[in-house]
Amino acid sequence: MNINMNKKLIIYVPFLLLMLMVSCEKKYQSPAHYKNDLFANENEEGKAYIMNEEECFDGSEMVIASSEVKLVDSSKGRGRPFYIYKIRSGKVLKTIRDSVTEYPMQFLSAQRLKLKNDSIYVYLKSLQGYRFIAKDRNLRYQWLKAAPVYSVKKQ
Repeated sequence: MNINMNKKLIIYVPFLLLMLMVSCEKKYQSPAHYKNDLFANENEEGKAYIMNEEECFDGSEMVIASSEVKLVDSSKGRGRPFYIYKIRSGKVLKTIRDSVTEYPMQFLSAQRLKLKNDSIYVYLKSLQGYRFIAKDRNLRYQWLKAAPVYSVKKQ
């Protein structure tokens, strides 16, 4: 009788386990099936945030309107790439310091700027990092990170 019982167990236990596994199957729901998207207002991944003119002006320590901005040097080798621009002349529209701006002046940018032939706004903040380059090139300012190049609007 014990042998008969063992034969029945050997036959029925795998069958019962299979039934148990099938009955406990959970269906995967993709994110498209959820009703509330908690991250709907977030920026899409991979897209950089671009400031508008007002945000650029408010976030800058110095704003200069100039038509004489030129790329003078760049480095794309080891480390972070950077670009050095020179402003020959311009009109200071905003400064947080009561200082006189002497031209020509240079500033550093982490990205290559799409300069235009007409007058543009130059949005600057105090230089952070780049200690050796700043000392060698007498740099005090850098381009505001999320600021694009805006043309000066003629009124």
